Amino acid sequence: MYHKVKVAVSNRHVHLTKETYDLLFDEPITKKNDLNQKGQFAANETLTISNGENKFENVRIVAPFRSYNQVEISKNDARKLGLNPPVRTSGDLDNSETITLSTPKATITLDNACIIADRHVHFNTSDKEKYGIENGDKLKVHILGEKRGTIEVFAKVSDDGYYELHIDTDDANAFLLNTGDELVLEVYK
Repeated sequence: MYHKVKVAVSNRHVHLTKETYDLLFDEPITKKNDLNQKGQFAANETLTISNGENKFENVRIVAPFRSYNQVEISKNDARKLGLNPPVRTSGDLDNSETITLSTPKATITLDNACIIADRHVHFNTSDKEKYGIENGDKLKVHILGEKRGTIEVFAKVSDDGYYELHIDTDDANAFLLNTGDELVLEVYK
């Protein structure tokens, strides 16, 4: 079964616990703009991520706070930082990379916190029957543009899910994709 799905390109970003945020910032977190995923927003607050002398500044925090700290980067980012994080689903942080976070207030090093996010399509729980999917199902996305291809993704079903494909900047660049581009999702079982 085939469906259209829009792309959301995800740049490097950080998810923090409230406790970690408070170590790094004195002021409360503030909203820059809402994201399509219900209740999530890009914060005005940014920080520096690093591994030794290699770093990226002004990395955006995505809120609300989570029960774990997670830094999501692309493979190109990882190469610049001298890291080799695993490709994982959000929250699967065992044996992931160590990374350092810095703000003018503090510098902290997080073990098991850095991953390359696996490609996924967000679905709302109310969409499960419409699309015939379950959380974690493998799906295919067909890219029909100038640089054609097919990628495998997984279904991420949640109560606050907003139907869209999340890929990182490396995938977007490889297929010449931009946020809002429409692709073809294939559901197969």
